[in-house]
Amino acid sequence: MPSELERSMESLIMVFHRYAEKDGDGNTLSKKELKELMQTELASFLKSQKDPAAIDTIMKDLDQNGDGKVNFEEFVSLVVGLSIACEQIYQLHTQKASAKK
Repeated sequence: MPSELERSMESLIMVFHRYAEKDGDGNTLSKKELKELMQTELASFLKSQKDPAAIDTIMKDLDQNGDGKVNFEEFVSLVVGLSIACEQIYQLHTQKASAKK
């Protein structure tokens, strides 16, 4: 039976490929696929963005090899960055909760 972390990794892989396969190339996300993924899977993150060109900026930042697509390795850097930011927020909430006690 897979562990919680193994299930999380599997879920990350499955989500990436679910969107990447929409245009026939299951190994990369086009800008359109990345936008759809983010609007569906990361809706709260996008709502917090003030920049209307956030998807363009994210695509440019993620596309390290400049091919106009985002492969899984490039996509994982987005997930890692967001996870680190969420963990920092979690730590702030934990510290505030401890200070109230």
